[in-house]
Amino acid sequence: MHSILIVDDEPNYLIILSELLRDEGFEVFTAPDGKEGMEIVREVDLDLVITDMQMPGMNGLQLLDRIKEKNSHLPVIMITAFAEVEKAVAAMQAGAFNYLAKPFSNDELLVNINKAVAHYSLIQENSRLRKDMLSRTGFSGMVGKDKGMLQVYELIEKVAPTPSSVLITGESGTGKELVAKAIHFNSPRADKPFITVNCAALADNLLESELFGHEKGAFTGAVAMRKGRFELADGGSLFLDEIGEIPLVLQPKLLRAIQEKSFERVGGSKTLKVDVRIISATNKEVKEEVKKGNFREDLYYRLNVIHVALPALRERQEDIPLLVEYFVKSMAERLGKTELEINKEAMRLLVSLPWEGNVRELENTIERAGILCDDNIITENDVQPESPGRDNKQQWGPDFELAQLIPEDAELNDVLYAIEDKMLHEALAATEYVQARAAEKLGITKSLLQYKMKKYGIKKRK
Repeated sequence: MHSILIVDDEPNYLIILSELLRDEGFEVFTAPDGKEGMEIVREVDLDLVITDMQMPGMNGLQLLDRIKEKNSHLPVIMITAFAEVEKAVAAMQAGAFNYLAKPFSNDELLVNINKAVAHYSLIQENSRLRKDMLSRTGFSGMVGKDKGMLQVYELIEKVAPTPSSVLITGESGTGKELVAKAIHFNSPRADKPFITVNCAALADNLLESELFGHEKGAFTGAVAMRKGRFELADGGSLFLDEIGEIPLVLQPKLLRAIQEKSFERVGGSKTLKVDVRIISATNKEVKEEVKKGNFREDLYYRLNVIHVALPALRERQEDIPLLVEYFVKSMAERLGKTELEINKEAMRLLVSLPWEGNVRELENTIERAGILCDDNIITENDVQPESPGRDNKQQWGPDFELAQLIPEDAELNDVLYAIEDKMLHEALAATEYVQARAAEKLGITKSLLQYKMKKYGIKKRK
């Protein structure tokens, strides 16, 4: 729903215009003068301002200047008397989207409004895409010809043109967001917003506000009305990453928003309608969470109309050389090392490693190697897994006596599993289950720690 502010000192005019626009499905705010109008501009996430030119106190031109200082892209339509056309031209030069001379028809007004909000939506979407490109680490597409990945591509091709909800599963680092983007940008919604929210990154109350928005004063710190991700994604796709982490208390509201395509902002009573395609992703076994009572069964089936399962990198080793070549080329462009290459020994080592952090870990390894390598050649020494503190732990060197700690009849797998399990538990306990600190203590990545916790059935501390 687009939000419009009307500023005019004639009360009857405000009533007529606001009723017309509400009937057309807009959310309307009104102000009797420029000063009050500017307060609303500061407090509300608007899509358009319509203001009269002549008003006591702050006139339309002065209000336009103030609005452009606050948000240079927010469109402003000026309403003028016939004799004020010269001032209207001056307003256009100052950045107004358009002007309408009285009297004008409702159709003329609505045509200009729809053009203005469509133009503003495009500016916002381009801005979001630019931010997305700046935050990307170079991995801009899916790479691979493994049978499992070919099946994923085929499924994307089939499901993208439909409006159906999609649930993407796979371990951390397998590229779930890339699949979500591929689905969106190959769909009829490709020119509409693709909005992402990480359900694991925010506390319960903040996540609700992030998803559905909030009204001014809804909670401490809510100094202005803000639109949520559902509103921002209207007409496009909403990607709910880490959906398995969404709090149980919030799941009924999410279910209703998906089911009925409507919701209320936090602290609000007005029901808002949206047209949003839901794409979600998780590295959890959601069916197991349903059995445990942590996830609503009806919500699970709403999300899981189409299921895309991404294979782990260790399950498609033949794709590793392709991914390595892709990342080396990408890093060469980013780092300005046009002659960057990788030798055969390094490639052989990369293919042999387990990549428990999946594609993301491989990408990070190539980025680090590309920065640290000599003579623009990545060698096997540049891609060795990190071992923090290795040099000052000589007790684990070649002279170490196994018999000091391990019985002679112990089997290798039993020993490795027992040691790894104990080290994981001790590191987590020592860091009060803060995963980033535990991973640092163990000398591994956070994604690898999460994989191992899942492997050994270690639960996150509530």
